[in-house]
Amino acid sequence: MLPISIVDQSPISEHSTGAQALRNSVDLARFAEELGYTRYWVAEHHGTPALACASPEILIGAIAAATSRIRVGSGGVMLPHYSPLKVAETFSMLAALAPKRIDLALGRAAGTDPITTFALQRDRRQAGPDDFPAQLYELLGYLDDTLPEDHPFARLAQLPGRPELPAPWLLGSSPQSAIWAAELGLPYAFADFINPHGAEIVADYRRRFEPSRHAEKPYVISAVWALCADTEEEAHRIAASARMMFTLFFRGQLIPIPAIDKALRFLEEQPKDDDPFRTRRRAIVGTPDRVREGILEAAAEYEADEMMIVTITYAHEARRRSYELIAKALAG
Repeated sequence: MLPISIVDQSPISEHSTGAQALRNSVDLARFAEELGYTRYWVAEHHGTPALACASPEILIGAIAAATSRIRVGSGGVMLPHYSPLKVAETFSMLAALAPKRIDLALGRAAGTDPITTFALQRDRRQAGPDDFPAQLYELLGYLDDTLPEDHPFARLAQLPGRPELPAPWLLGSSPQSAIWAAELGLPYAFADFINPHGAEIVADYRRRFEPSRHAEKPYVISAVWALCADTEEEAHRIAASARMMFTLFFRGQLIPIPAIDKALRFLEEQPKDDDPFRTRRRAIVGTPDRVREGILEAAAEYEADEMMIVTITYAHEARRRSYELIAKALAG
């Protein structure tokens, strides 16, 4: 059976709060464990009224404490904002508190706009350097205790949570991320919900892959956007909230997740060629049979070892129901 997992962006609904969105994430993670999902990752975003999780490590700790079996991790930590040592220490502690359950998936993107990125910097005399490969190598050096003896930070590899460690992953939606993941022998999670044309990128990762202590062979997660309901009409009705949010996002306007009726009125007034679900992103929306078909098609396209699903709805119960229907459909 194809393993399925969840990446949660902690959506903030209009007329609700970020605090409630974070509590919803913990609730959904508990439910995902009951439903048999393989792992539950939380995303990092900053400076937006739509998504609540600015600190994946805090939400991971809460979710790991509220569950007992499901793997929990970041989807991902946006490494350019941080010291590699701080990330290694933090996830070492999480791994100690939830042994064999913590994933550390790393991304190069900022997860926000340039001004917020600058505000996140400790040193604001100039923009931070684009040195992601060096950051990644240093972080893996701490986790693997492979920094050369003459490296100035070599002694710092004695992480607080040892012998427990997180499992490192690389996130991506571009050719370069696939190359890094392959060269370092890391499992790779491709964000189809950002770039729905990644099959060749993933194939290149498989061709280039070098075995490592983290993975003996290539392992691919394809992360897709999907929403399921009992009827086709209801699924598309619920999806209107995300469609409105993404339409405005691509115009540079950030809003909380709008109520369905408000979103439907908005979409009626928009040109059909300005719908991101039709023109920019893959969105698998419909009944259990339709969504199952769409997820399996994407899995075949990527030759994925595992599928990960991201869903945004206005009502938390609709999101719970969607994941419930998807789990049952793919288990059958």
